[in-house]
Amino acid sequence: MIAVEDLIELIRPYNPKTDETLIRAAYDYGCAMHEGQFRHSGEPYFSHPVAVAAILTEQRLDDATIITALLHDTIEDTRASYQTVSEKFGTEVADLVDGVTKLTNLQLSSTETQQAENFRKLFMAMSKDMRVILVKLADRLHNMRTIKAMRPEKQVKKARETMDIFAPLAGRMGMQWMREELEDLAFKVLNPDARASIIRRFITLQKETGDVIERITADMRLELDKAGITAEVLGRAKKPYSVWRKMQEKEMGFSRLSDIYGFRVIAETEYDCYAVLGAIHQRWRAVPGRFKDYISQPKSNGYRSIHTTVSGRDGKRVEVQIRTRQMHDVAETGVAAHWSYRDGVRTKNPFAVDPAKWISSLTEQFDSEEDHAEFLEAVKLEMYADKVFCFTPKGEVVKLPRGATPIDFAYAIHTRIGHACVGAKIDGMRVPLWTRIKNGQSVDVITAEGQTPQATWLDIATTGKARAAIRRALRELDRDRYIKLGRELARSAFEHVGKKATDKALDSAARTLRVKDADEVRARLGSAELTAQQVLNAVYPDLVPEAGDEIGRDRAVIGLSAEQSFERARCCQPLPGERIVGITYRGRGVVVHAIDCESLSAYDDQPQRWLDLHWHTGTHPAAYDVTLEVTIGNDAGVLGRICTLIGEQKANISDLTFVTRKPDFYRLHIDVELRDAEHLHGVISALAAENDVAAAERYRDPSRVGSATQTEN
Repeated sequence: MIAVEDLIELIRPYNPKTDETLIRAAYDYGCAMHEGQFRHSGEPYFSHPVAVAAILTEQRLDDATIITALLHDTIEDTRASYQTVSEKFGTEVADLVDGVTKLTNLQLSSTETQQAENFRKLFMAMSKDMRVILVKLADRLHNMRTIKAMRPEKQVKKARETMDIFAPLAGRMGMQWMREELEDLAFKVLNPDARASIIRRFITLQKETGDVIERITADMRLELDKAGITAEVLGRAKKPYSVWRKMQEKEMGFSRLSDIYGFRVIAETEYDCYAVLGAIHQRWRAVPGRFKDYISQPKSNGYRSIHTTVSGRDGKRVEVQIRTRQMHDVAETGVAAHWSYRDGVRTKNPFAVDPAKWISSLTEQFDSEEDHAEFLEAVKLEMYADKVFCFTPKGEVVKLPRGATPIDFAYAIHTRIGHACVGAKIDGMRVPLWTRIKNGQSVDVITAEGQTPQATWLDIATTGKARAAIRRALRELDRDRYIKLGRELARSAFEHVGKKATDKALDSAARTLRVKDADEVRARLGSAELTAQQVLNAVYPDLVPEAGDEIGRDRAVIGLSAEQSFERARCCQPLPGERIVGITYRGRGVVVHAIDCESLSAYDDQPQRWLDLHWHTGTHPAAYDVTLEVTIGNDAGVLGRICTLIGEQKANISDLTFVTRKPDFYRLHIDVELRDAEHLHGVISALAAENDVAAAERYRDPSRVGSATQTEN
């Protein structure tokens, strides 16, 4: 726990005039009130309020806010009262502590009606004194930093609430550093595997390329020195959640992202910002469409900066933000920049937007909203950046996901409106149907009689409701074409298991699937609303395993007679999912080979021994051994990591043989038990991504024919 003298040392550099006596008194009072109380981790409970106070010192906040942090849980959790706190520390502090207590008691993640009312109380508290929410956000940040001590179900609840409410609130207030950390801490709880994967990729990238940040910052400093510009260059890797969100939004893999590193240049004057931009563009090629000037056109929350993306070292894209120190303070801490102190006096930042004015305008707007749902929509329109809230010509709010188009808007109003849509106006101007709707815009859908949905709309629409409605309409329009296609798909699927797709069989499937008739089954099969396996399962549930059921060895291969058994050829070790053929042997049954096995050339003149076989579709057990040839570095712990990595892929190692031993590398054969070809691909991909693996591939040895040397049956 941070000692009181250490806390004062955190305050004194930015506020030499701090009332140290009052800080000590608050520290001692809070410690006495929480005596005997402990956190889930076993630490004294008072360690939490002190940590919250320390977080607020990083934002250079005033004594009243720091004292409020030290006492923020006293009225709620101890025998302290508003009156006592007021007498000891003044009305200002007592009001702040009382405000934080009321926020703590709000159940923000409750039902919609309760949530709307609690959000109303939240904004009303913020309108009285913004410092209340600053303390509450710091309180949530420390709780998220220490969340591991909570029960797993409580962790998930708190993380979800943080991701849905507190992180967007911090972002809306301009406190981007806090938003990023809250999101990443919640991400660590809600999706730990995805976060760990991104961190591993960062580590691998750093091993492969070295310290990219240091090299690029050095390059930039050199160019600025040449231009005679005094500026500070900062670089950092983006938070795992920020990287993951970009991967989801852009539907890209990690390796294709161009802006996983961010660089900031802090210049002395606004004039220097543009000089920095010129120096960077003169040295590196600017990426078209990636330049934004928020200095000449600031954001509504006061954010000012120049954004540009250039092709840096090795053609890699680098994102650069250029701003002055005052602009940087606003960009990093938002509302805290309005409240921060320096040298004992309140700092006046010309770029900081007065948050009280924003809150005042919000509360005036919200006071006029009587309907809970409308109020909640209005709040989220202001707070959340991951949703788009737009309006009908009559002023009704429509909520859509980010990236939504007028097509999504039309179907959100009514399916009939969507089907008849021929165009749209946004804020009174005619726009293409693929235009992305932005927050607060008014959308007017233009309709025409006789219009029908177009197939290209599926590429434009983003909501499930719109896409489902379009697919249904297209299915009706193209029913004959879908029936014809579905007939072929059914014929192929049924023949694959040795059956025929007769009308009687498909009528039986229709009854099981609760659709009209055989033609409806074919139509849905042709439009991809049903899969061939679903239709087969409906007719032959015992023949085709349901997804999730493991397929035993006795049902693994299709095409064998009842008395025939099979074994996999040792030369090619075929896996489920690969094309296979069988070679018959007297007394040995059938040996199954991969279609591309070199050993099959020996039977070209014996066609009577060949069988056309297929693997059953579905889930197979991890029981099919395959040999991998892996070349690894000869370093301590490498082999252990390789074995662990294979285990993480749910593959069992059945044998391991060293083929080559050299001073700097080993080559070895590893026999692993796998489910299918996809499982093999996953294991090889995981091995190939490991920095200490020089090569990893499937090993096939034509000399290991095994039972293929038997005589003809």
